[in-house]
Formats: sequence, structure tokens, C-alpha cells
Amino acid sequence: MDGSEVGEVKEVAVNLDAFTEGEYASQSKIYKEFASLSTIDKAWTFKSSNGLGTQTMFSLSQPNLLSNKKKKLMLSSFISEDSNGTLHVQWSPFPIEITGASVMVPSPSGKKLLVIRNPENDSPSQFEIWGKFQLEKEILVPQSVHGSVYSDGWFEGISWSPDESLIAYVAEESGFHKPTFNNMGYKKDVGPTDKDYNSWKGQGDWEEDWGEAYSGKKHPALFVININSGEVCSVDIGSSLSVGQVVWGPPTKGSHQYLVFVGWPLSNRKFGMKYCTNRPCALYAVKAPLFGLKIKENATNNVSLINLSEATSSAFLPRFTPDGKFLVFLSAKSAVDSGAHNATNSLHKIEWNSEGEPHPAKIIDVVPVVMCREDDCFPGIYCFDMISKPWLSDGFTMIFSSIWGSKEVILSVNMLSGKVSRITPIDSNHSWSLLSLDGNNILALCSSCIDVPQIKYGSLTKDESKDATWHWWDVSSPISECQEKVKSLLSSLQFDILKIPIKSVSNNLTKGACKPFDAIFVSSKLKHDHTCDPLTVILHGGPQDVSLTSFSKSSAFLASIGFSLLVVNYRQVVSYIYLGSLGFGEEALQSLPGKVGSQDVNDVLSAIDHVIDMRLANPLKITVVGLSHGGFLASHLIGQAPDKFVAACVRNPVCNLALMVETSDIPDWCFVESFGSKGLSLYTESPSSQLLSFFHQKSPISHVSKVKTPTLFLLSAKDIRVPVTNGLQFARALKEKGVPLKVIVFPQDIHPINRPQSDFESFVNIGVWFKKYCM
Repeated sequence: MDGSEVGEVKEVAVNLDAFTEGEYASQSKIYKEFASLSTIDKAWTFKSSNGLGTQTMFSLSQPNLLSNKKKKLMLSSFISEDSNGTLHVQWSPFPIEITGASVMVPSPSGKKLLVIRNPENDSPSQFEIWGKFQLEKEILVPQSVHGSVYSDGWFEGISWSPDESLIAYVAEESGFHKPTFNNMGYKKDVGPTDKDYNSWKGQGDWEEDWGEAYSGKKHPALFVININSGEVCSVDIGSSLSVGQVVWGPPTKGSHQYLVFVGWPLSNRKFGMKYCTNRPCALYAVKAPLFGLKIKENATNNVSLINLSEATSSAFLPRFTPDGKFLVFLSAKSAVDSGAHNATNSLHKIEWNSEGEPHPAKIIDVVPVVMCREDDCFPGIYCFDMISKPWLSDGFTMIFSSIWGSKEVILSVNMLSGKVSRITPIDSNHSWSLLSLDGNNILALCSSCIDVPQIKYGSLTKDESKDATWHWWDVSSPISECQEKVKSLLSSLQFDILKIPIKSVSNNLTKGACKPFDAIFVSSKLKHDHTCDPLTVILHGGPQDVSLTSFSKSSAFLASIGFSLLVVNYRQVVSYIYLGSLGFGEEALQSLPGKVGSQDVNDVLSAIDHVIDMRLANPLKITVVGLSHGGFLASHLIGQAPDKFVAACVRNPVCNLALMVETSDIPDWCFVESFGSKGLSLYTESPSSQLLSFFHQKSPISHVSKVKTPTLFLLSAKDIRVPVTNGLQFARALKEKGVPLKVIVFPQDIHPINRPQSDFESFVNIGVWFKKYCM
């Protein structure tokens, strides 16, 4: 750094007014406490060798601000219950950092641990098999065989065979032919092992990837590795499918085993996959390769694919019952049919051939889509992830997490009767997520807007005269000891779930769409002078998404620095939601087709007026923040209600659908947003001027002339979902009008803006910006 650069840094610091500089100093210290909290990502449980307790493994991540990365940690414990019903937990002294690991998967018995390290540049994928005390095997798979192994949670599929000798997984297919050139011109390509440094690889033909968060990911393909020999086989499924979520089928009487996987058909256009369950998919079965055969013989045996779910347009998260008699799966057919990114799921099963040979079979409904939830009854299934073995010891009761209103809960489903039960406490507004299952014991996380996640241990007790009941214990952990400062900051807060009535009910709305929707309200419990803290309205994205009562570092931070929070679960535009967002039933999802920017905007304004009428908010000190579609709503609100808000923050906002439709990885979403489900039939890659005009009318940019609210823009330069030009256009228009604004662009971030430094800088700036206009 030369002298002029030092001078520039000092000048910036001097130009900060005393208030802003003081807020940066104080808020950055506070948010550092929140940002540095470790998060439990996964857990695995295994019966101890003496059968008297449960061994557990936790996978954690901790943001590191200086390195701008998340550290991956492993922490183990032993849980046991004595004869008096007291829970005892023993923890390992320290967590162990797992450097460079992309994914970790224990074997079914818990005796082995697979660690995969994905390649950098031209290096191979690294497979490590760990035993109890040491590394037992290391296998390097060159990029001529395949690229990175998928570990994203959607295409990801890593499955141990029952005998723990084979592992099926999904990885990027090896690169396709690229021309080679040298100083003489074209050179005949001799393949990926060519080390001639006097030549270079050409770019080759451009091909679409799978969009946001999948940069460079184009062909997820199926592979099996033999951990004894180190041999890797590609499973031939043809070129018409992308593959994910592979599991091993039950043993057969013959020599072959089968693999079951989710296949997404390849069409003319790859639409973005991240956050989008509305992409058609099916379950397929294929023979697993037989190691030791010649490659040609193996390929011949694996050509035949069997479509197991022909009768539905969506089938994912396959799981076999422990006895191998049924293949169970979820379906998002409602999302596929309507174009909604997420919708109410249904649960189904297929009877598996007793010989172990798969064949297309009748799909049996277990839990159908719930159209209209009555009162606080079961609203339908909203589940987008599932542990590998979700079964209680009876072999027919499935356990998984799902959204129920504004909360996440844990459900049990009897696969024989279809009965659905909520097994987490009914009288709690906390959110619960399933971590792991061991027989009839559950490991879960419980949290709220103002309570950091607490590990819970649940045990099932059965009484012949009563229904099964669950007993839950708090599990003390070293993680809790690191949260004391944050707990202190949140100790003066309280929260509740408010029911917001619909102000004007249209005659053409369904019953479900006319019911009150939810808003989560967080405030101080110490005020007794009838004054109100400034109010921050928080709007989720999607729009087929939901804000839950579970702990959020960023929201808790804003509450801790003196803001009340109003987190609105507005009724959505084309989502199959009800009472606002996922988790409320199917009917109201259809309540807003074509009403984007009007009904959802009015819902937010109704929620604000509701808390003002209750004297919970000061109408002169209201701010609003939203990401993605939440930014779309925030931008609409400051245009349609320009006197309502003293400050706003929009994070990667959708400001102009006419611009987004030609630049996003999900252009189809722009049609569905604007026209409802009929937008699917109107979709075109070359929208007419009339369509572009209609998109513009539905967008916040059409109200920009009325905006006067000081606005902070937080944008990602590498956002494929809502490209940065959307926010920049709106910001330039406000600058032209003289509206106070600040724009921060994060050069390496994608849509969520969640890299550690970017997240930190975002919310410190939000806090400072809002304080500036609320004090």
C-alpha cells in the first residue's frame, strides 16, 4: 500500500459523521457475537457397543470472518438414560476441524466414515475411508473419470451399500471434448492427460448449467466406487437425464443390486434448480455395476432404466421401508402443475417386488395434499430434506421435519394407515428440526426468534391404553457455553405469532385464502412507559417460502439493538400456500395469481396497521427490509406507500420483471409471478413488447417516481437468480430523483449474500442505516 492509498483510507474514516462512526463501532461488536456462533448442520446417532446408550456425531460450521470461510467441525458425544429417567451426556473435550472436506457420511453401522474432498483446478477428487482410529483407505479419482462430487443437498446422493463395500454417489460428468491449439494452429486432441505446454485447450461449445448456486454444474451423473479395490464405475443411464438423490435398493436373489435415483429430464432449456421444487422429476431404477467385469459387459447390463413413478410429474427423496417392501417418496406435483417454486407436498409409496426386482407399480397415496387447513389442524407436508433412515423401530413409522404455520415441527406418519401426528410439543411457538434418529430416540434442535438453538433428546414411550407419547430432554452441550453473550443480549425480548385479519375479502377467493395470515412480532418486554421501539418489517423471499419462529442470527441482532420486528408471512402469489407462505395448506396458494405487487403488498400494509392499532409500533419510525421477492415487496411498498417508511433496505431485489425475464436463470418464474399458473402456457424465450410492458407494470420500477424513502441496496455481482442490474437500475433511478441511498455490491457473492464477511457487512450496514433515520 503506498502513501496515497493510506490517505484514502483515512479520508473515508474522517468523512464519517460522529453518529455513524459510533454506530459502526458498537454494532459491529454486537453482530460479531452473533456471526461467530457455531451452527449444527447434521448429526448421526449409533447404538453403543454395549447397547446401553447412543453415540452421536455432530457436524458443525463456524463462520471465520478473517478468512471469509466457514470452518467445518466434528464433535462427538455419548448419551445415556439411567433407571431414574435422568439423561447423561458426555462430550469429547474439543471439536475437530475437518479441513477441505466437501461432505462427510458415516456408514450404516457407524464403523466407517467417508470423507470426500472435491478437486481444485486439475486435481483429483479425494475419497477417504476412516475407521475408528485411523485412515484406512484413500482413493484418488482423476477428472478424466468425473469432476466434483455433488454435496448441495438436492442433486447430492451418497449412499453406502448394505455390506459397506460400495458407495453410490452423484458427480459431475467428465468434461466434453474441447479443441486444442498451438502456434501452428489446430492440433489433434490427445485427451485430458496431454501435458504439452506448447498448446492450449480451446473453450469448446457453451452449455447451460443448472443456474444459481450451480455455476459450472451441468451433468450430474451416477457413479459407484468399490472401497476395497478403489475401482470406480460410471452407471450408464443415457444422456437424457440429470441424476440425484441415489439410494440402494433392497437385496435381490440374483447377483445384481439396484440403485434408485431421482432423474430430471433434460429439455431445450435448463432452468435454475436451487430453491425450485417445481421442476418435473421421476424415480428410476437401474442395475448397479458388477465389479470385476469388463467395462463393455458392465455397460450392457446397465443400459435398461425403469421409470418407477410414471403416473406423477414429481417424485423425490426416495426411502425404502426397513423390510424392503415399499419405496416411499414425496411429490411436488402441485408445484409442477402451477409453476410455484415450492408447494404443498404429498407422500406416496410403491410396493417393491418381493424378489427385489423393480417394476413400474401403482402409486399408493399415503398423505395427500391438504387444500384448506381447519383451525390449527395439520396443514399438509412442507418437507424438502430427509435423513437417510427416517424410521422408528416398528419399521413403518416415518419421522421428518415439516412446516406448520409459522413454525417448523417434527411429524410422524404411519405408512400403513396414513395417520399423521405432530410429535413435538403442541403448546410451543418454538421451531423444531430433526437431526437424527436411533430406534425410538430422536435428536433434534429447538429454537425461537429469541432463543438460540438447543439440542433436544426425545424418547418414545408406549402405553397400550394410550397413544404413543414423547418425552423431551434438554441436552447440555459445549455449544451452549459459547452462546452466553448472545443469550444476554436477547434476554429482554419476547415474541408472539399474531393473526392478521384480511381487510377486504373478494367473492372469488377460496375459503382458505380468506382466513387471517401470520406475522411474527418480536419486541422488548421491559418497556412500561407505553413508548414503542422503532419497527423493522422483515419480508421473506420466494415468494413460495415462509419466515419461521426459528432462530435467525441477523433478525435477532436487529432486535438486540433496539428494533421491534414484524416478520410477515403474507399470502402469496402463486404458491400453494394458505394464510401466508408455506405451511398453511394448499388453497390460498391459488389466491393471488396475477395479483403480484397488489395483494401481497396490501397484506404487509394490513399487518403494519394491525400492530399500530394495537399500539405496538410507532407509525413515524417504521423501516422495511427484504431479500429477493422480499426486496420486490419492499421496493413496491416504498413506491405505493411512500409516507409509510423512514428507511428501507433491499437485498438483491426484483425491481423490474421486464429486465429480469431476459437475464435470470428462472425466466419462467417471471411469467408465473405476473400471470399466475396460466403463465406457464404463455412462457416464451422472446417475450413480445406487450408482455414486457405488462411485466414492467407489475414491477416496483413502475412506482419509482413516487419513492422518497432513504434506501440501502445490498447487491451480489455473481447473482444469477436476480442479476445485479435489477437493483442497480432502480438505484440509479432513485439517485436521479435525489432520494438518499447507499449501494454496496459484493463482488464474489451469489443470491443469498451469505459469505461470512458479506453477511457481517450487510447487517452492520442495515443496523446503522436504520438507526440513522429512526433516531
